[in-house]
Amino acid sequence: MMEDTIKKSDFVLTPYMKSNDLWATYQVLNTLVPYLLLWVLAVKVATISVWLLAPIIVLMSLFSVRCFSLMHDCGHYSLFTSKKVNRIVGFIFGVINAIPPYGWSRDHAYHHKTNGDWERYRGVADFLSTEEFAKLSLADRNTYKLLRQPLMAIPGGFFYLAIKPRMALILGIYDILADLFTSLKQGNGMSISEIISAHKSKHWQSETEFWDLLFNNICVIASLIALSNLLGAGFFLSVYSLVLTFSAAIFIWTFFVQHIFEGSYATQTADWDYLKGAIEGSSYLELPTILKWFTADIGYHNIHHLSERIPNYHLEACHKENIHLLSNVKTLKMGDMLDCAKFILWDARSNSLVTVASLEQDLFSQDAIKL
Repeated sequence: MMEDTIKKSDFVLTPYMKSNDLWATYQVLNTLVPYLLLWVLAVKVATISVWLLAPIIVLMSLFSVRCFSLMHDCGHYSLFTSKKVNRIVGFIFGVINAIPPYGWSRDHAYHHKTNGDWERYRGVADFLSTEEFAKLSLADRNTYKLLRQPLMAIPGGFFYLAIKPRMALILGIYDILADLFTSLKQGNGMSISEIISAHKSKHWQSETEFWDLLFNNICVIASLIALSNLLGAGFFLSVYSLVLTFSAAIFIWTFFVQHIFEGSYATQTADWDYLKGAIEGSSYLELPTILKWFTADIGYHNIHHLSERIPNYHLEACHKENIHLLSNVKTLKMGDMLDCAKFILWDARSNSLVTVASLEQDLFSQDAIKL
Protein backbone atom coordinates (compact mmCIF):
# COMPACT_ATOMS: atom_id res chain seq x y z
CA MET A 1 0.00 0.00 0.00
CA MET A 2 1.04 3.62 -0.49
CA GLU A 3 3.19 5.15 2.20
CA ASP A 4 1.23 7.60 4.33
CA THR A 5 4.10 10.09 4.07
CA ILE A 6 3.39 10.73 0.38
CA LYS A 7 1.22 13.79 -0.15
CA LYS A 8 -0.25 15.28 -3.31
CA SER A 9 2.04 18.30 -2.84
CA ASP A 10 5.03 15.97 -3.33
CA PHE A 11 4.08 15.52 -6.98
CA VAL A 12 5.18 17.98 -9.66
CA LEU A 13 1.85 18.67 -11.38
CA THR A 14 1.34 22.41 -11.84
CA PRO A 15 3.79 22.93 -14.76
CA TYR A 16 1.95 20.23 -16.72
CA MET A 17 -1.52 21.68 -16.14
CA LYS A 18 -1.00 24.43 -18.72
CA SER A 19 -3.02 23.95 -21.90
CA ASN A 20 -1.46 24.73 -25.28
CA ASP A 21 -3.97 25.97 -27.85
CA LEU A 22 -1.63 25.43 -30.80
CA TRP A 23 -0.92 21.84 -29.84
CA ALA A 24 -4.60 21.22 -29.09
CA THR A 25 -5.60 22.57 -32.52
CA TYR A 26 -3.03 20.30 -34.15
CA GLN A 27 -4.49 17.31 -32.28
CA VAL A 28 -8.02 18.17 -33.39
CA LEU A 29 -6.91 18.49 -37.01
CA ASN A 30 -4.79 15.33 -37.06
CA THR A 31 -7.83 13.47 -35.76
CA LEU A 32 -10.76 14.92 -37.68
CA VAL A 33 -9.09 15.27 -41.09
CA PRO A 34 -7.92 11.62 -41.33
CA TYR A 35 -11.25 10.43 -39.96
CA LEU A 36 -13.15 12.30 -42.69
CA LEU A 37 -10.70 11.13 -45.37
CA LEU A 38 -11.21 7.54 -44.26
CA TRP A 39 -14.92 7.98 -44.92
CA VAL A 40 -14.13 9.20 -48.43
CA LEU A 41 -11.82 6.22 -48.93
CA ALA A 42 -14.49 3.84 -47.64
CA VAL A 43 -16.98 5.14 -50.20
CA LYS A 44 -14.47 4.60 -53.01
CA VAL A 45 -13.39 1.16 -51.83
CA ALA A 46 -16.98 -0.08 -51.37
CA THR A 47 -17.49 0.14 -55.13
CA ILE A 48 -14.58 -2.26 -55.63
CA SER A 49 -15.03 -4.83 -52.88
CA VAL A 50 -16.88 -4.88 -49.57
CA TRP A 51 -14.08 -6.98 -48.06
CA LEU A 52 -11.60 -4.17 -48.58
CA LEU A 53 -13.62 -2.13 -46.11
CA ALA A 54 -12.44 -4.23 -43.14
CA PRO A 55 -9.06 -2.52 -42.52
CA ILE A 56 -10.63 0.88 -43.16
CA ILE A 57 -13.33 0.22 -40.55
CA VAL A 58 -10.62 -0.80 -38.07
CA LEU A 59 -8.79 2.49 -38.66
CA MET A 60 -12.01 4.49 -38.46
CA SER A 61 -12.83 2.81 -35.15
CA LEU A 62 -9.42 3.79 -33.77
CA PHE A 63 -9.90 7.39 -34.89
CA SER A 64 -13.34 7.30 -33.26
CA VAL A 65 -11.60 6.24 -30.03
CA ARG A 66 -9.25 9.21 -30.40
CA CYS A 67 -12.26 11.51 -30.94
CA PHE A 68 -13.72 10.22 -27.68
CA SER A 69 -10.39 10.66 -25.87
CA LEU A 70 -10.12 14.29 -27.00
CA MET A 71 -13.76 14.87 -26.05
CA HIS A 72 -12.81 13.53 -22.63
CA ASP A 73 -10.08 16.20 -22.34
CA CYS A 74 -12.55 18.87 -23.42
CA GLY A 75 -14.91 17.69 -20.68
CA HIS A 76 -12.17 18.39 -18.14
CA TYR A 77 -11.54 21.79 -19.82
CA SER A 78 -7.92 20.79 -20.30
CA LEU A 79 -7.46 20.46 -24.06
CA PHE A 80 -7.73 24.22 -24.79
CA THR A 81 -7.19 27.19 -22.49
CA SER A 82 -10.71 28.53 -23.16
CA LYS A 83 -13.67 26.86 -21.46
CA LYS A 84 -15.91 27.95 -24.34
CA VAL A 85 -13.63 26.44 -26.98
CA ASN A 86 -13.48 23.19 -25.00
CA ARG A 87 -17.28 23.10 -24.92
CA ILE A 88 -17.59 23.73 -28.68
CA VAL A 89 -14.91 21.24 -29.73
CA GLY A 90 -16.18 18.70 -27.22
CA PHE A 91 -19.68 19.05 -28.67
CA ILE A 92 -18.32 18.37 -32.19
CA PHE A 93 -16.56 15.22 -31.01
CA GLY A 94 -19.76 14.26 -29.20
CA VAL A 95 -21.75 14.49 -32.43
CA ILE A 96 -19.19 12.30 -34.23
CA ASN A 97 -19.53 9.61 -31.59
CA ALA A 98 -23.26 10.21 -31.00
CA ILE A 99 -22.85 10.97 -27.30
CA PRO A 100 -23.88 14.18 -25.48
CA PRO A 101 -20.62 15.43 -23.91
CA TYR A 102 -22.02 17.60 -21.11
CA GLY A 103 -23.90 14.85 -19.29
CA TRP A 104 -21.10 12.37 -19.86
CA SER A 105 -18.56 14.83 -18.43
CA ARG A 106 -20.72 15.41 -15.36
CA ASP A 107 -20.91 11.68 -14.66
CA HIS A 108 -17.19 11.35 -15.32
CA ALA A 109 -16.42 14.19 -12.90
CA TYR A 110 -18.30 12.28 -10.19
CA HIS A 111 -16.12 9.27 -10.93
CA HIS A 112 -13.01 11.40 -10.39
CA LYS A 113 -14.35 12.71 -7.09
CA THR A 114 -15.14 9.24 -5.75
CA ASN A 115 -12.67 6.85 -7.41
CA GLY A 116 -11.81 4.07 -4.97
CA ASP A 117 -14.82 4.78 -2.74
CA TRP A 118 -16.93 1.75 -3.56
CA GLU A 119 -19.82 2.75 -1.34
CA ARG A 120 -20.48 5.78 -3.54
CA TYR A 121 -19.21 4.66 -6.96
CA ARG A 122 -19.44 1.04 -8.11
CA GLY A 123 -17.10 1.04 -11.09
CA VAL A 124 -17.98 1.03 -14.76
CA ALA A 125 -20.74 -1.59 -14.56
CA ASP A 126 -22.54 -1.00 -11.24
CA PHE A 127 -20.80 -3.91 -9.55
CA LEU A 128 -22.42 -5.62 -6.60
CA SER A 129 -20.89 -6.23 -3.20
CA THR A 130 -20.27 -9.82 -2.18
CA GLU A 131 -23.16 -9.58 0.28
CA GLU A 132 -25.55 -8.35 -2.41
CA PHE A 133 -24.42 -11.06 -4.84
CA ALA A 134 -24.86 -13.79 -2.22
CA LYS A 135 -28.52 -12.83 -1.82
CA LEU A 136 -29.30 -13.27 -5.53
CA SER A 137 -31.04 -16.31 -6.95
CA LEU A 138 -29.00 -18.68 -9.12
CA ALA A 139 -30.62 -17.26 -12.27
CA ASP A 140 -29.85 -13.68 -11.25
CA ARG A 141 -26.24 -14.61 -10.46
CA ASN A 142 -25.82 -16.16 -13.89
CA THR A 143 -27.35 -13.08 -15.51
CA TYR A 144 -25.02 -10.80 -13.54
CA LYS A 145 -21.97 -12.81 -14.66
CA LEU A 146 -23.17 -12.94 -18.28
CA LEU A 147 -23.71 -9.18 -18.54
CA ARG A 148 -20.16 -8.55 -17.33
CA GLN A 149 -18.43 -10.91 -19.73
CA PRO A 150 -15.77 -9.16 -21.89
CA LEU A 151 -17.67 -9.80 -25.13
CA MET A 152 -20.69 -7.92 -23.74
CA ALA A 153 -18.74 -4.72 -24.35
CA ILE A 154 -19.63 -5.15 -28.04
CA PRO A 155 -23.45 -4.94 -27.83
CA GLY A 156 -23.10 -2.82 -24.69
CA GLY A 157 -20.92 -0.33 -26.53
CA PHE A 158 -23.43 0.03 -29.35
CA PHE A 159 -26.26 0.56 -26.86
CA TYR A 160 -24.18 3.09 -24.91
CA LEU A 161 -23.52 5.32 -27.93
CA ALA A 162 -26.23 4.66 -30.49
CA ILE A 163 -29.31 4.00 -28.37
CA LYS A 164 -29.01 5.27 -24.80
CA PRO A 165 -28.79 9.04 -25.60
CA ARG A 166 -31.77 8.80 -27.94
CA MET A 167 -33.76 6.81 -25.39
CA ALA A 168 -32.91 9.31 -22.64
CA LEU A 169 -34.24 12.19 -24.73
CA ILE A 170 -37.45 10.40 -25.71
CA LEU A 171 -38.24 9.25 -22.17
CA GLY A 172 -37.29 12.62 -20.72
CA ILE A 173 -39.49 14.56 -23.16
CA TYR A 174 -42.35 12.20 -22.37
CA ASP A 175 -41.96 13.15 -18.69
CA ILE A 176 -41.91 16.87 -19.58
CA LEU A 177 -45.07 16.52 -21.66
CA ALA A 178 -46.72 14.76 -18.73
CA ASP A 179 -45.76 17.72 -16.51
CA LEU A 180 -47.07 20.14 -19.14
CA PHE A 181 -50.37 18.28 -19.35
CA THR A 182 -50.67 18.32 -15.55
CA SER A 183 -49.87 22.05 -15.49
CA LEU A 184 -52.54 22.81 -18.09
CA LYS A 185 -55.03 20.63 -16.28
CA GLN A 186 -54.39 22.42 -13.00
CA GLY A 187 -54.35 25.84 -14.66
CA ASN A 188 -50.87 26.77 -13.40
CA GLY A 189 -50.10 28.65 -16.59
CA MET A 190 -46.45 27.52 -16.71
CA SER A 191 -44.69 27.80 -20.07
CA ILE A 192 -42.68 24.96 -21.61
CA SER A 193 -39.46 26.84 -20.77
CA GLU A 194 -40.51 27.18 -17.12
CA ILE A 195 -41.46 23.51 -16.95
CA ILE A 196 -38.09 22.49 -18.41
CA SER A 197 -36.30 24.65 -15.83
CA ALA A 198 -38.35 23.30 -12.93
CA HIS A 199 -38.56 19.71 -14.14
CA LYS A 200 -36.60 17.16 -12.10
CA SER A 201 -35.72 14.41 -14.54
CA LYS A 202 -33.95 11.12 -13.94
CA HIS A 203 -32.62 11.39 -17.50
CA TRP A 204 -30.69 14.64 -16.96
CA GLN A 205 -29.71 16.68 -13.92
CA SER A 206 -29.92 20.27 -15.14
CA GLU A 207 -31.45 22.47 -17.81
CA THR A 208 -28.00 22.84 -19.43
CA GLU A 209 -27.68 19.09 -19.65
CA PHE A 210 -31.12 18.86 -21.26
CA TRP A 211 -30.22 21.36 -23.98
CA ASP A 212 -26.91 19.59 -24.63
CA LEU A 213 -28.76 16.28 -24.92
CA LEU A 214 -31.37 17.81 -27.23
CA PHE A 215 -28.92 19.56 -29.57
CA ASN A 216 -26.66 16.50 -29.70
CA ASN A 217 -29.61 14.35 -30.74
CA ILE A 218 -30.73 16.90 -33.34
CA CYS A 219 -27.25 17.06 -34.87
CA VAL A 220 -26.70 13.30 -34.74
CA ILE A 221 -30.06 12.39 -36.27
CA ALA A 222 -29.81 15.15 -38.90
CA SER A 223 -26.34 13.90 -39.84
CA LEU A 224 -27.54 10.31 -40.06
CA ILE A 225 -30.39 11.32 -42.38
CA ALA A 226 -28.22 13.56 -44.55
CA LEU A 227 -25.34 11.10 -44.91
CA SER A 228 -27.72 8.19 -45.49
CA ASN A 229 -29.26 10.11 -48.39
CA LEU A 230 -25.84 11.11 -49.70
CA LEU A 231 -23.98 7.80 -49.36
CA GLY A 232 -26.82 5.30 -49.27
CA ALA A 233 -28.56 4.27 -46.08
CA GLY A 234 -27.42 0.65 -46.20
CA PHE A 235 -23.75 1.49 -46.67
CA PHE A 236 -23.55 4.43 -44.28
CA LEU A 237 -25.56 2.99 -41.39
CA SER A 238 -23.72 -0.35 -41.61
CA VAL A 239 -20.26 1.19 -41.54
CA TYR A 240 -21.16 3.81 -38.93
CA SER A 241 -22.76 1.20 -36.66
CA LEU A 242 -19.65 -0.99 -36.85
CA VAL A 243 -17.37 1.97 -36.12
CA LEU A 244 -19.44 3.05 -33.12
CA THR A 245 -19.63 -0.50 -31.80
CA PHE A 246 -15.93 -1.28 -32.05
CA SER A 247 -14.75 2.10 -30.78
CA ALA A 248 -17.13 1.96 -27.80
CA ALA A 249 -15.96 -1.54 -26.92
CA ILE A 250 -12.34 -0.36 -27.02
CA PHE A 251 -12.76 2.66 -24.77
CA ILE A 252 -15.08 0.78 -22.39
CA TRP A 253 -12.44 -1.89 -21.93
CA THR A 254 -9.62 0.62 -21.70
CA PHE A 255 -11.50 2.46 -18.96
CA PHE A 256 -12.41 -0.83 -17.27
CA VAL A 257 -8.86 -2.06 -16.74
CA GLN A 258 -7.71 1.36 -15.56
CA HIS A 259 -9.74 0.83 -12.37
CA ILE A 260 -10.73 -2.83 -12.18
CA PHE A 261 -7.78 -5.09 -11.42
CA GLU A 262 -6.44 -7.32 -8.68
CA GLY A 263 -5.38 -5.21 -5.71
CA SER A 264 -7.21 -2.07 -6.85
CA TYR A 265 -7.99 0.40 -4.08
CA ALA A 266 -11.64 -0.30 -3.21
CA THR A 267 -12.59 0.97 0.21
CA GLN A 268 -15.56 2.29 2.17
CA THR A 269 -16.45 5.97 2.44
CA ALA A 270 -15.26 6.37 6.01
CA ASP A 271 -11.71 5.25 5.14
CA TRP A 272 -11.52 6.69 1.61
CA ASP A 273 -8.55 8.78 0.59
CA TYR A 274 -8.47 10.74 -2.69
CA LEU A 275 -4.73 10.30 -3.22
CA LYS A 276 -4.87 6.55 -2.71
CA GLY A 277 -7.81 6.42 -5.10
CA ALA A 278 -5.66 8.09 -7.77
CA ILE A 279 -2.46 6.13 -7.15
CA GLU A 280 -3.69 2.70 -6.07
CA GLY A 281 -7.14 2.77 -7.67
CA SER A 282 -5.89 3.70 -11.17
CA SER A 283 -3.54 1.63 -13.27
CA TYR A 284 -0.76 2.52 -15.66
CA LEU A 285 -1.67 0.75 -18.90
CA GLU A 286 1.37 0.14 -21.09
CA LEU A 287 0.32 0.28 -24.73
CA PRO A 288 2.21 0.14 -28.03
CA THR A 289 3.11 3.61 -29.31
CA ILE A 290 0.42 3.61 -31.99
CA LEU A 291 -2.30 2.75 -29.46
CA LYS A 292 -0.99 5.36 -27.04
CA TRP A 293 -1.59 7.90 -29.80
CA PHE A 294 -5.11 6.70 -30.60
CA THR A 295 -6.07 6.69 -26.91
CA ALA A 296 -4.41 10.10 -26.33
CA ASP A 297 -2.11 8.69 -23.63
CA ILE A 298 -4.98 7.87 -21.29
CA GLY A 299 -2.98 4.83 -20.19
CA TYR A 300 -1.19 7.20 -17.81
CA HIS A 301 -4.38 7.09 -15.83
CA ASN A 302 -2.85 7.50 -12.40
CA ILE A 303 -1.45 10.89 -13.48
CA HIS A 304 -4.80 11.82 -14.99
CA HIS A 305 -6.50 11.14 -11.65
CA LEU A 306 -3.93 13.13 -9.73
CA SER A 307 -5.01 16.13 -11.80
CA GLU A 308 -7.67 16.00 -14.51
CA ARG A 309 -6.54 19.46 -15.67
CA ILE A 310 -3.39 17.98 -17.20
CA PRO A 311 -4.04 17.72 -20.97
CA ASN A 312 -3.25 14.44 -22.69
CA TYR A 313 -0.17 15.87 -24.41
CA HIS A 314 1.53 16.41 -21.02
CA LEU A 315 0.62 13.14 -19.31
CA GLU A 316 3.69 11.14 -20.34
CA ALA A 317 6.13 13.88 -19.33
CA CYS A 318 4.36 14.30 -15.98
CA HIS A 319 4.50 10.54 -15.43
CA LYS A 320 8.26 10.50 -16.02
CA GLU A 321 8.77 13.52 -13.77
CA ASN A 322 7.01 11.77 -10.88
CA ILE A 323 8.02 8.17 -11.54
CA HIS A 324 9.85 7.93 -8.19
CA LEU A 325 6.54 8.45 -6.36
CA LEU A 326 4.59 5.90 -8.40
CA SER A 327 5.99 2.62 -7.11
CA ASN A 328 2.54 1.54 -5.88
CA VAL A 329 0.83 2.08 -9.23
CA LYS A 330 -0.43 -1.12 -10.87
CA THR A 331 1.23 -1.60 -14.25
CA LEU A 332 -0.80 -3.52 -16.79
CA LYS A 333 -0.01 -4.74 -20.28
CA MET A 334 -2.47 -5.67 -23.01
CA GLY A 335 -2.07 -9.33 -22.13
CA ASP A 336 -3.33 -8.62 -18.61
CA MET A 337 -6.61 -7.07 -19.68
CA LEU A 338 -8.75 -10.22 -19.87
CA ASP A 339 -7.60 -11.29 -16.42
CA CYS A 340 -9.06 -8.06 -15.02
CA ALA A 341 -12.51 -9.16 -16.19
CA LYS A 342 -12.73 -11.62 -13.30
CA PHE A 343 -12.84 -8.94 -10.60
CA ILE A 344 -16.50 -7.93 -10.73
CA LEU A 345 -17.45 -8.01 -7.04
CA TRP A 346 -16.56 -5.73 -4.15
CA ASP A 347 -15.80 -7.29 -0.78
CA ALA A 348 -16.54 -4.60 1.81
CA ARG A 349 -14.96 -6.66 4.61
CA SER A 350 -11.53 -6.83 2.98
CA ASN A 351 -11.89 -3.59 0.99
CA SER A 352 -10.92 -5.37 -2.21
CA LEU A 353 -12.23 -6.52 -5.56
CA VAL A 354 -12.77 -10.26 -5.78
CA THR A 355 -13.82 -12.82 -8.35
CA VAL A 356 -17.17 -14.56 -8.48
CA ALA A 357 -15.38 -17.90 -8.42
CA SER A 358 -13.66 -17.14 -5.12
CA LEU A 359 -16.90 -15.96 -3.51
CA GLU A 360 -18.89 -18.97 -4.73
CA GLN A 361 -16.16 -21.24 -3.38
CA ASP A 362 -16.46 -19.53 0.00
CA LEU A 363 -20.25 -19.85 -0.05
CA PHE A 364 -19.97 -23.54 -1.00
CA SER A 365 -17.54 -24.12 1.89
CA GLN A 366 -19.86 -22.38 4.33
CA ASP A 367 -22.80 -24.49 3.15
CA ALA A 368 -20.71 -27.66 3.51
CA ILE A 369 -19.79 -26.72 7.10
CA LYS A 370 -23.46 -26.19 7.97
CA LEU A 371 -24.26 -29.64 6.66
